[in-house]
Amino acid sequence: MTEHVDVLIVGAGLSGIGAAHHLQEALPGKTYTILEAREAIGGTWDLFRYPGVRSDSDMHTLGYRFRPWTQAKAIADGPSILRYIRDTAAEAGIDRHIRFGHRVVGASWSGEDARWTVEAIHDGEPVRYTCGFLYACSGYYRYDAGHLPDFPGIERFGGTVVHPQHWPEDLDHTGKRVVVIGSGATAVTLVPAMAHEAAHVTMLQRSPTYIMSLPAQDAIANTLRRLIGDRRAYPIVRWKNITAVTLFYRLSRRRPGLVRSIIRKAAIRRLPPGYDVDTHFKPRYRPWDQRVCIVPDGDLYTAIREGRASVVTDRIAEFTETGLRLESGTELDADIVVTATGLRLLVLGGIRLTVDGREIAVPETMAYKGMMLSGVPNFAFTIGYTNASWTLKADLVSEYVMRLLRHLDAHGHDQCVPVNDDPTVTEAPLLDFQAGYVLRSIEEFPKAGSRTPWRLRTSYPRDLVDLRYGPIDDGAMRFSRRAAPREAADRSA
Repeated sequence: MTEHVDVLIVGAGLSGIGAAHHLQEALPGKTYTILEAREAIGGTWDLFRYPGVRSDSDMHTLGYRFRPWTQAKAIADGPSILRYIRDTAAEAGIDRHIRFGHRVVGASWSGEDARWTVEAIHDGEPVRYTCGFLYACSGYYRYDAGHLPDFPGIERFGGTVVHPQHWPEDLDHTGKRVVVIGSGATAVTLVPAMAHEAAHVTMLQRSPTYIMSLPAQDAIANTLRRLIGDRRAYPIVRWKNITAVTLFYRLSRRRPGLVRSIIRKAAIRRLPPGYDVDTHFKPRYRPWDQRVCIVPDGDLYTAIREGRASVVTDRIAEFTETGLRLESGTELDADIVVTATGLRLLVLGGIRLTVDGREIAVPETMAYKGMMLSGVPNFAFTIGYTNASWTLKADLVSEYVMRLLRHLDAHGHDQCVPVNDDPTVTEAPLLDFQAGYVLRSIEEFPKAGSRTPWRLRTSYPRDLVDLRYGPIDDGAMRFSRRAAPREAADRSA
C-alpha cells in the first residue's frame, strides 16, 4: 500500500529538520514524512568526520530562529552542531517521522490527482509515497564523492591519500608529515587541527584565499545570556551578527580595496615577523567573489607562527613515491596527503522530476524566489546563502512554504505553480559565486532571472520582508483547483 502524506520532506539534515519544525508549528493538522537517504540525522554534519570539523558561520545565525544556541562557543565544532540538530528533532518528535535509508530517485506530478508520486530505494528495493506537496531539503552537495583532480602519478605515492569527505576512522596522523592540498574552509580547518599531533602539516595551495580570524566565543552573546537568559538574548545576538555580516559583505562589494587591506593587515599582525604575506595570503580576486574563510581565534596563524604548520603556494607537477613534486621544482615529503580539493554539487539531490508525463530539464527552468521551479507545481527546495549562514535562508524558505500551504487551504486551491511568461526577464546563473565547486556544476542548476521574483537575492533583510510578509498571489504564482473526477461530474449532471 502506498503511503500518502500532505507534505513529503526529502532530507533529515539542518534544513529538513527545520522544515519539519516549521510545519508542525504552523500547520499542526498536516501529515508529513521525511525521507533520508542515510541512516542518521544530520546531513552534512553527520557525513563529515575529519579532524576539527566545524562551522564557518556563527551558531547564532547558523542555528534555527526558533531554537537558541546556548553553548559558549559561537564558532562551534561539528559534533556540537550535530547534537543540536538531533536534539531539535527529538524534542519536537520529528525523529518519529523520519524514514532512514530511503534514497529518493524520482518524483512524478499528476495534475489530475494534484499529487506527487515519489519513488525511493530502500534496502535495494523500490518504495513509493504520494504527497500533496514535495519539499526538497537535500542541500546541494553530492554525498557519495568529493571533487578530486587528476593528479599525475598519484598511484605511485607510497603513503596514504584521503579525501575529507571520506575520512577513515582509524587514520592516525600522530608524528606524521601531512600535506593538505587546498586553501578553502576545509583546508584551513584541517591544518591547525592536525598540527597538534602531526610532525608537521603543510597547506599546499594553488592560490591564496581570504582568511579572517574571529573569536570562537562571542563575548557579547555570553554576557547577554547571563544577564537576561537564552531566549531573550538570542534574537538580539542573532540580529547583531546578521547586521555585522550584511554590512561587511556590502563593504566588500563597494570598497574591495579597503576590505582587502583590512584583512591583509590583520594577517600580518598574527603571522611571524617578515612572513611573505603577499605570496600566501593575498588572493587575486575581490573579497566575497568566493567565500571568506573564518579561523576561530586565529588558530591557523598560531600553528604557522609556532612552526607546526606552513603554507606553500605552488602547483603540483606530480606525485612521487614519497610525496609531491611541485612545478617550481620543490619536493614535499609526506606520509599522508589530504585532498581538500573541494566538493561536487548535485542539483535537488539527484531527483528526476516529471510533470504530467513530461520530464523536467532542471537547467531549463527558472528559480522562483530561489526556492521553486518554473512550471513545476507544489514543489520547493532549499538553497542557503553563500555570503551568510545557510540556515538564515532555510528558515525563511520554510516560513514561505507554510504561508503558501495556508493560502492553498484558505482559498480552496490544491495546486500552485510559478510561471515565467515575462519576455523581458533574462537569464542569469542561480549562484553568482566564483568558487570552484560552483563553477564546475552551475550549468546543471536552474537559472535565476533578471528581476523579482526570479532574481536570487543575497540579502537576508530583503528576503525577510519578501518571504515573510510579501504577497503570496503576486501574479507569477498561479493557483488552481484540480478538475472534478469524470464520474463525479457525470453523476452531478
